[in-house]
Amino acid sequence: MKFSKRIISFVLATITLFSAAIPAFSADGNLPANEASTGFTDEDFLSTKGQDIVNRKGEKIQLKGVNLGAWMIWEDWLCPYDGGFDHSTVLEILTERFGIEKAYELFNTYMDNWITEYDLDEIKSMGFNCVRVPFWYRNFYYDDTGTKVLDENGKWDLSRLEWVVEECSKREIYVVLDMHGAVGYQSDAPHNGKKGECGLYDDTEQGERYRELTDELWTEIASRFKGNPAVAMYDLLNEPMCDVPSGELERRKNNEFIYSRLYNTVRAADSDHIITMECIWTAFALPQAFLKGWKNVVYQVHFYNNSNFIFNLFTWFTKLVFSDVPMMMGEFYPHKATTWENCFKTLNKANYSWFLWTYKATGHGMWESDWCLRGSKDGFWRADVENDSFEEIADKWGERIRTENGFQDTGHYERDVKAYI
Repeated sequence: MKFSKRIISFVLATITLFSAAIPAFSADGNLPANEASTGFTDEDFLSTKGQDIVNRKGEKIQLKGVNLGAWMIWEDWLCPYDGGFDHSTVLEILTERFGIEKAYELFNTYMDNWITEYDLDEIKSMGFNCVRVPFWYRNFYYDDTGTKVLDENGKWDLSRLEWVVEECSKREIYVVLDMHGAVGYQSDAPHNGKKGECGLYDDTEQGERYRELTDELWTEIASRFKGNPAVAMYDLLNEPMCDVPSGELERRKNNEFIYSRLYNTVRAADSDHIITMECIWTAFALPQAFLKGWKNVVYQVHFYNNSNFIFNLFTWFTKLVFSDVPMMMGEFYPHKATTWENCFKTLNKANYSWFLWTYKATGHGMWESDWCLRGSKDGFWRADVENDSFEEIADKWGERIRTENGFQDTGHYERDVKAYI
């Protein structure tokens, strides 16, 4: 009897040990979010090899991700405020009404709540392995003259980027750091922070000062994240020359000029991370990387309209033109006659990394929109930045805008996306 008890005890102990060594799986066969990852290591650091992105183990990595739009830089159609203002104008209004410190207090309240750990867990659970994080210079400068936003220790405050990289690393989600709005602005489009301002290329003393400050910011970012395996790449400029009335030759000339400068700036601080440059809106907007001596780079395109035929032609033609670098679809939405199925099948077959625009958004109809995975519920609150009190704006940009409180699943992920991750 004693012998039998010993055998039973041994078997039970073995089962207990074995069970403890194997993490529990969820019903769909995936690991729970809190057990699925142990964090990135140096072996996960990415670089390019021909037309592939690879880690240090030699494994090919196709980045499949989503943009964190409307978080660190705002667009009126995505964000919970009225008036149709670009982000720069919102800050100007708030500063005039409440002062610069209070304006940034509201800015930070918004950012504290728009994206939280809850959202990163959601993104991980959906199977994405990367996020693209759009930001602009006003996250780090109070103005366009170089007045830095400092933390409580007097250090240049990059804590928002450091937070998202650290939290994503824990979940084994790569991060693309995307300069959506450079000092002086790189396009006439409102999505770079201010509509109709494109001073980054100006052949003036002021234009040179804008470039110096953009250099300074990229130097700091690259220095902070040097060697960090969670950072997939640095996205030097979002959609340069967008909406600028210029010919193809002028666009190409300006892109070569500013990208060469920023490439050298980043490489002086960080020789190892991938750098991505954007071909907006044509394959001829960038030179061949090998002719410029650019190494460890990814070329990026965005696509928002036309038909399946045009999408496929654009995708494959661009890949053919730039045959020595990996390609990435940094933003896309199958507008008009393009279908999700065609987009995903084409991008996966062509070995493009890709990023949906965007994770979450507010606005009428966003609760069922294909533009986002999480949309604001009907009856959402919007701040009137011109008339609401400080307290009212803080309330409307507080916990109300957390995804778990004021947003719902649009159904877009299950219907259109999930099968292709």
